[in-house]
Amino acid sequence: MKYQELISKMTLEEKCYMLSGKDFWQTRTVKRLGIPGIFLADGPHGVRKQAGAADQLGLNASIPATCFPTAATMANSWDVDLAEEMSETLAEEMISQKVNILLGPGLNIKRSPLCGRNFEYFSEDPYLAGKMAASYVKGIQKKGVSSCPKHYAVNSQELRRMASDSVLDERTLREIYLTGFEIAVREGKPKAIMSAYNRVNGVYANESKHLLREILVDEWGFDGIVVSDWGGSNDHVAGVEAGAHLEMPTTGGDSDEELIAAVKSGMISEAVVDERVDELLSVIMQVYPATENETEFDVAEHHAMAQKAAEGSIVLLKNDKHILPLKSGAKVAVIGDFAKNPRYQGAGSSVVNCTKLESTMDIIKDFDLDVVGFSAGYDRMGKPDEALKKEAAELAKKADIVLLYIGLDELSESEGLDRMHMKLPKNQTVLLKELLKANKNIVVVLSGGAPVEMPWADHVPAIIHGYLSGQAGAAAMLKALTGQINPCGKLSESYPFHYEDTPAFHYFPSKERNAEYREGLYVGYRYYTTANIPVRYPFGYGLSYTAFKYTDLAVSNEKAEFTLTNTGSADGAEVAQLYVSMQNGKVFRPLRELKGFKKVFLKAGESRRVTIELDDKAFRYFDVKTNQWEIEGGDYQIQIGASSEDIRLTATVAIAGSGAKNPYDNDNLSCYYSGNIKEVTDASFEALLGHTIPDGKWNSDGSLDLNDAICQMYYAKSRIARLVWKIMTGIKNKSEAKGKPNLNVLFIYNMPFRGIAKMTGGAVSMDMVRGILDMVNGHFGKGFGKLVKGFFAARKTMKKAGRME
Repeated sequence: MKYQELISKMTLEEKCYMLSGKDFWQTRTVKRLGIPGIFLADGPHGVRKQAGAADQLGLNASIPATCFPTAATMANSWDVDLAEEMSETLAEEMISQKVNILLGPGLNIKRSPLCGRNFEYFSEDPYLAGKMAASYVKGIQKKGVSSCPKHYAVNSQELRRMASDSVLDERTLREIYLTGFEIAVREGKPKAIMSAYNRVNGVYANESKHLLREILVDEWGFDGIVVSDWGGSNDHVAGVEAGAHLEMPTTGGDSDEELIAAVKSGMISEAVVDERVDELLSVIMQVYPATENETEFDVAEHHAMAQKAAEGSIVLLKNDKHILPLKSGAKVAVIGDFAKNPRYQGAGSSVVNCTKLESTMDIIKDFDLDVVGFSAGYDRMGKPDEALKKEAAELAKKADIVLLYIGLDELSESEGLDRMHMKLPKNQTVLLKELLKANKNIVVVLSGGAPVEMPWADHVPAIIHGYLSGQAGAAAMLKALTGQINPCGKLSESYPFHYEDTPAFHYFPSKERNAEYREGLYVGYRYYTTANIPVRYPFGYGLSYTAFKYTDLAVSNEKAEFTLTNTGSADGAEVAQLYVSMQNGKVFRPLRELKGFKKVFLKAGESRRVTIELDDKAFRYFDVKTNQWEIEGGDYQIQIGASSEDIRLTATVAIAGSGAKNPYDNDNLSCYYSGNIKEVTDASFEALLGHTIPDGKWNSDGSLDLNDAICQMYYAKSRIARLVWKIMTGIKNKSEAKGKPNLNVLFIYNMPFRGIAKMTGGAVSMDMVRGILDMVNGHFGKGFGKLVKGFFAARKTMKKAGRME
């Protein structure tokens, strides 16, 4: 151990208390031994260091920081160099605010478009997500502080996120849900990683030896620390045993004392605790020095970086008759509340208190446009407003072109809740129909962090998408609209015609305890291309103000080379994508899978020879029989394209296999061989899993346990508990009906009972929660006695915790 001498001087209590937070955001210090504490803060796209009362949902104010584009936005850039450059800037702000570990980026796979937190995640594709995440990690850690990729792993829904069990086969786990993390760890080498709230195949992620030791450490060589998501530690002792290092936030000594007792009883070896403390100290000593000195960052320079990142991520979806870019002096009407009050980030723990926020109407005067007026057009929260609609229609008649700013509002996408549908707010689509009667030349400027249905897309000549572009997104978009920059983003996720077309439609979100990943490998474009399901806009799609030609493909086992030519009259950048396909293999797989990409800038008329390497992930599959990566021998197509459905060049390469036998019984897995996974039977899913489907139903006797969610109290045996549930549900429903979901209520509503002990800083101990549960389960006297006894014990523990410095 690196710090064995220092650890030998620590008491058992000091060591155990080190493995849990000092407060909401900080680790513990040991002053007598000179062990410093470090600060962790939210911030996948900007530092969110709260100045006052701490809360996990971002409801309380934080110190001003630059709000960069969200991960969903940056993934559309497909630009790993831009991501690394932006992250270096992010690290400078960490240092100025004395933040040692930034909790991000988020790289969970976008299994369903409805996950409320998709705006924080990169892609439906693990290769793209992993490459972007690795760049974030590299950029942040260049400055001596640390990134903390999250949420490891298979965290794809917000509904009951702390109480759900993600049930999936090992191959899907490895190929889809872990590959992004693997790339981030192997290439970025983060010093921290955050475990997810949920169970994975019956075991909480924070106490899964399979995830935390066998894969993360033994296979990938991770040498950092595992931090629990806030309140995500279920059994602290089991977590430490499995490889978790830091339980956050503090439980006021409650779980620390559990760990001490476990060591004394022999339940866990002190040597294991010493190992975790040594690994934690190693990271603390690496990241602490960077924040010792006072520094400041250049606000204007960082704002410019935010704009540069936004510019590189804009996606042009439609441009009939080259209506864009707008001509000099074009007579435009600007319609849409988002043009005045921009939608630029998500809601929840990633909310950044930005240093400067630009809106379109504040800066459009700086562009060569003849603006005839502005109208909000619609109520932001979705309420019908005939006066606003009529005003907007009258304004549209006065212009040659309408710039219509629409999209998802802040509370459509938020930590703590999933979307109910893929539609835009109805009042926005009603407005669009009305405007088309007044003026056909409508350029739709979209905002939002996830796909939406677009039944109106065929009726407008142009659509351009900025996603959630951060505090400088307004200027970036206006530069794209006026041709000062050429849009060069490509979609990092598919846009289906209808939500019903999505592969997880029948399986998302969880029903009771189990989130069953019956679609297997067929996530996003892997499903649409294999099952031949048409989509509105495919993965990897994006237009430009110029055109690109692909020619002269040459391939080998190690790389693909081709010539890319800008055949248009404007300079621009193209994202060339490499897909691998094996169409006659014995092992089932999607029709094509992304295995490489490169963003190339070319001047008008310029040609360049482009090389995309084929790495160790190009031909592999995870074999559930040999329990390792294998390669099926045979002929593979190397496909070079402008999107997952726009393949321009194809060549064949023969690959030697590793010799493993087909691990599957084809007869029971026909749906997975065809890709038609919309109605997977229990028998087929069990054949994929290799075992029976675990029982995911809530307790049949009506009892509730520590890991049941508070929202389940509707069937509690206690009349008082059912009344509490009714009141909470009423508050939740009323707030949602108003278009303003109550995030605090939602967080509590979906939280398991154990979360009460994990998120109250020791004010409520686990013993007190057990008393509450007895009361909920109809044993009021017994439970009340436990509650009172636990209360006084918790006060003593909190006093001891306060002295542990």
